Formats: sequence, structure tokens, C-alpha cells
Amino acid sequence: MKLNKVSDAQTDLEAERLIEEAASTTLTEEQHRKKMQRRKEVQEQRLQERTTEKGLIIVHTGNGKGKTTAALGMVLRSLGHGYRVAIVQFIKGAWEPAEKAVFSLWPHQLEFHAMGEGFTWETQDRSRDTQKAQQAWDKALTFIRNSDYQLVLLDEVNVALKLGYLTIEQVLAGLDEKPADSHVILTGRGAPPALIERADLVTEMTLVKHPFREQGVKAQPGIEY
Repeated sequence: MKLNKVSDAQTDLEAERLIEEAASTTLTEEQHRKKMQRRKEVQEQRLQERTTEKGLIIVHTGNGKGKTTAALGMVLRSLGHGYRVAIVQFIKGAWEPAEKAVFSLWPHQLEFHAMGEGFTWETQDRSRDTQKAQQAWDKALTFIRNSDYQLVLLDEVNVALKLGYLTIEQVLAGLDEKPADSHVILTGRGAPPALIERADLVTEMTLVKHPFREQGVKAQPGIEY
């Protein structure tokens, strides 16, 4: 196993190096072709070396936009494969987002539960927010434990963790009950270190520019909701 990991790392590094070298404008057409041919061979080797299949714990976090959007892309992909999917929203439930209307087109494949009552500065009721988050977690567990669901999206659950509405211990314990071949996505800024450590795939969205902050542009349908 250790040798395989070394080999994987070597082929990954070579793949990156070949792409960088191929981007050089000083290469002749023949040199570029050879670089791409070798890149193709490396990619085929990488694919042959990756033989493990497993259900993943996926975390989308960071201050940048796109955490939920990226997760919903995976939801659509799973629906396209005919899989059953469940979505539980922990914070944004009061928005009645457009996604909910679209996903109603898959009534036999998708369960969608918007259980939050809006952002915390709107509710201004910590005890009720905690109660709602706990109810959302109980609902989420019914899907996490159910092997009929290939993908479960826990939207903004990281925010509920950050605010103390849920404990990291109960979330990690719930993830331990996940069937071996199902996937769980947890979104929201401020994902705790213990969750990042437990996850198989972690993406941090980095904010570079945002029109709300820099141009005073309000949230718009189709972009934010």
C-alpha cells in the first residue's frame, strides 16, 4: 500500500509537470504533441492505479460563494444516474429557494427538507434555532442511515455546528452510521477541524471578489437563490 501511494504521488506530480510544460509557447508542434502523448499515458496509469470504491464524506467550506451550488451539482449528477438523494437544509429554510421548485421534478428520487427558519440574524432566537437544528439533524439521520439513499446533502450544517446548535460529537457519530457505499456532503463556512479530518474530500471556497460587498449589488434570483 505504501508503494502504491508513492507511485500515485509520482504520477500526480508528473501529470502536473507535463501540463505546465505543454503550456509553454516556445514548444514546437512536435514537442507539444509528445508532451500530450506522455500526459495521456500518465493519465491512463493513474486511472489503472485507482481501484478503490467507497462512499465519501465531502465538506464544502470557506468564505467564498459556491458551497451549496457545488453540492447541488452533485445532487443533479446523482439524480441523472437514477440514484435516490436527500437534502436537509439547516439554515436557509425560510428562503423557499428556486432549487426546491426544480427538484420537485424528481418526486420519486429526491427528498427535500428545508427545516431552518432563515439566517440566525433574522430569527434572533437561539433556543428555537437550536431546536430546529436538532430536528433537522434527526431528519438527516434517517437518510444517512438508509442505504436506499446514495447521496445525502446537509446544507449549512457547518454553520449550525459553528453556532453550537449541534455538537461535532453527534455529527461524527452520525457519520459513522453511514453505509459504506453512500455519500454525505456537508456545506457551510467554518467547518470544524475534526470534521475536516474525518472527511474524504474537502474543498475550501476562497472569496476573491463579491458584488454585494464591493459594488452594493443585491442578491439576485438565479445567482444567490
